[in-house]
Amino acid sequence: MADWFDSHCHLDTEADEVLARARGASVVGLVTVGTDLEHSRVAIAVANAHPDVWATVGVHPHEARHGLDGIAELLDEGRVVAVGEAGLDFHYDHSPRDAQAVVFAAQVELAHRTDLPLVIHSREAWEETFAILDTEGTPRRTVFHCFTGGPDEVEGCLDRGALVSFSGIITFPTADEVRAAAARCPLDRVLVETDSPYLAPVPYRGRTNEPAKVGLVGEALAIAMGRPAVEVAEATTATARRFYGLGPGSGSD
Repeated sequence: MADWFDSHCHLDTEADEVLARARGASVVGLVTVGTDLEHSRVAIAVANAHPDVWATVGVHPHEARHGLDGIAELLDEGRVVAVGEAGLDFHYDHSPRDAQAVVFAAQVELAHRTDLPLVIHSREAWEETFAILDTEGTPRRTVFHCFTGGPDEVEGCLDRGALVSFSGIITFPTADEVRAAAARCPLDRVLVETDSPYLAPVPYRGRTNEPAKVGLVGEALAIAMGRPAVEVAEATTATARRFYGLGPGSGSD
């Protein structure tokens, strides 16, 4: 069975059983992602408790109205490997768009200042996301997580030097544009993720997702790219470790 790395999930402090199932499904590493100050602290706590889990800290666009207070201080924690998830979400607009833009730009600056990777969430805001990156400068390690665009949008990501991470959406019957985008990507520029507990892949769509299902995402990505699944597993795992600054001996393997 191929080894997979779940590059983006959301774990809570009661993650032991979820992680046991992931390890049983050949998941060799996971990054649990902060979305506000409280959840960033939870992500750090989970990472501190498990040698194969790392954390990010940041403010999701939904939470941008609350600002960035306290986030920068968490970036020095030993298990923190990235800033984010940060970005723009104009589908839900849970925070005002001007607040989203300010908080996103500030997190781009944090990634530059700390030389940490930046994890981007962009939904129905591609032009605006690209514009902020072009103004602030795209950090040298940047990933667009849970990619939902098509070939034009993926070219915009790749042109800015970013990685593109695919979630269970790539398995959805209606996601032809996402699969077409995946087919355009070089093998060393893609990651796989569950974004769990959200976006369970087919045939589990509509149920609670978990990292153990990341292999289904990877297999669908492999089909879209016209490559063997084991090749995609090896490449995405190596790329995740390199992107997040994790040595080959990090974690449980």
